[in-house]
Amino acid sequence: MSFYTSLSGLKNAQADLNVIAHNIANAETNGFKKARADFADLVAGSAYSNPKMIQGIGSTTEAITQNFAMGPIEQTGSALDLAITGDGFFATKSLADGEALFTRNGAFGMDEQGYVQDGSGNVLQIFAPGADPLVDAPIDAQVPLTNGAGAIFAGLTVNGDGKLFASYADGTNDEIGTVALSSFASPTGLRQVGSSNWSATGISGTPSYGVPGEGAFGNVLSGALERSNVDIAEELVSLITAQRYFQANAKAIDTATQISQTVINLRT
Repeated sequence: MSFYTSLSGLKNAQADLNVIAHNIANAETNGFKKARADFADLVAGSAYSNPKMIQGIGSTTEAITQNFAMGPIEQTGSALDLAITGDGFFATKSLADGEALFTRNGAFGMDEQGYVQDGSGNVLQIFAPGADPLVDAPIDAQVPLTNGAGAIFAGLTVNGDGKLFASYADGTNDEIGTVALSSFASPTGLRQVGSSNWSATGISGTPSYGVPGEGAFGNVLSGALERSNVDIAEELVSLITAQRYFQANAKAIDTATQISQTVINLRT
């Protein structure tokens, strides 16, 4: 039995190493959130077993939990680089299939059709001017390339309360809308889909929408990005611990092998 008990430990050590390696690989990924592997013990016994005689049979990976602590903010100077100083998420929607995604990576830009998107076809969601976040649904952020007077688009700015203003060649400024932020009852239940994006699940609950500056959503900073919350020094220490964990379980298997070999070689 000791072989299988130590084997479960080896598998867990490998899972831990994989999680740590993934964290380190994304130390420079904007909006990335680190994760940790949580383990649980396994025991074998029935309701009629003497509790003093129940043996442990190893361990298992119980969960890989994401840590949504805020990462450091880096100033970039680009108007459409946005960072959230709170617990909210940017809401985006895919132009291809309408899938709703949520992200902390606010590296947005404007495409040739005027959509404010992340470069992968996911459009930032905003509330139209005068909309009520408690009643009205967010809409795609699309900037008219000409205004009512026929003047061409000249630039886009985002102010401290998340309002988007388009400037035109005739000197006018039109409000496009307000950045929509979302929050979840259980953000650790969000499903990772890559590119610092998450999708809602039954565990996370449905998104609640609001505007910057309200509740726990946080404010929006223009000209800044949130970096990964991975601490390299912390991950390297965890890497050493996981390596020792792996080596200890491998040593236990080696010891069990030697004992088995000794028993097999006994002479009567």
